[in-house]
Amino acid sequence: MGITSAIVLYAVIWFLTLLCVIPVRLETQGDKGEIVPGTHAGSPVNPQMKKRFLVTTIIAFVLWAIIAGIILSGWITVRDLDYFRRMG
Repeated sequence: MGITSAIVLYAVIWFLTLLCVIPVRLETQGDKGEIVPGTHAGSPVNPQMKKRFLVTTIIAFVLWAIIAGIILSGWITVRDLDYFRRMG
């Protein structure tokens, strides 16, 4: 795996992890009963994005290390996923 592949893999894992982390422990304005006029009731009261980005970065790094280790070790290769035998 090249450096570009590693960066792309990390970016994909990071964004997927972020989408999973965002709704965890999210308090909405509707939950608090303090809806600001002009906003949706599902809007977060305090999104705490710095904390969510930090948690996302840590989780994504662990997942990336595991997946990159599997790829680099050769335990699973592209040929293992060739179900139609097109790669020869």
